[in-house]
Amino acid sequence: MARSPFPRIVTALPRADIAFKGVKGWLSQAQDHQVVFMEIAPIGVVAPHAHGAQWGIVVEGEMELTIGDRTRVYGKGDSYFIPAGTVHQARFNTRTFVIDFFADRDRYEAKRVGRNRRGADPGTERAGKGAPAARRRGTRRA
Repeated sequence: MARSPFPRIVTALPRADIAFKGVKGWLSQAQDHQVVFMEIAPIGVVAPHAHGAQWGIVVEGEMELTIGDRTRVYGKGDSYFIPAGTVHQARFNTRTFVIDFFADRDRYEAKRVGRNRRGADPGTERAGKGAPAARRRGTRRA
C-alpha cells in the first residue's frame, strides 16, 4: 500500500466527518470555505450528488469523475472544477489522494473528539517526543 503523500502538518488537522466508508479527510476550516485533504480507498462509486462549488487536484492515484454529463479520468496533477449545484459522481478503483476546496463553509464538520483507547481525553496524556513543542513544555497556545 502506498504511503500517504500528506505531511504531518496536514494529518495533524482535525479529521473531517465523512460518511463514505473508506474515505478519510483532514479539514482546514475558514470563515467562508473549507479545504479537505482526502485519502480515498478503492471504494467504487460515490453516488451522484450536488453542493456548492468545488475545486480539487489529484495528489496521487486516479479517479473517474463525471461532472454533469462529461466523464473523464483524472490522475496525479490533474485538477477539476465542479460549479455550484452541478450533479457529479466519482469512481475510485485505486487508493487516491486529493485536495478539495469547497466554497461551502459547512460541507463537512470536524469529527467530534472522544476518549482514546486508554480512556484519557486526547491531549492530556504525557507528551512524548512526537508531541508539539508547546505540549512537551507543558504550555498550550491560546
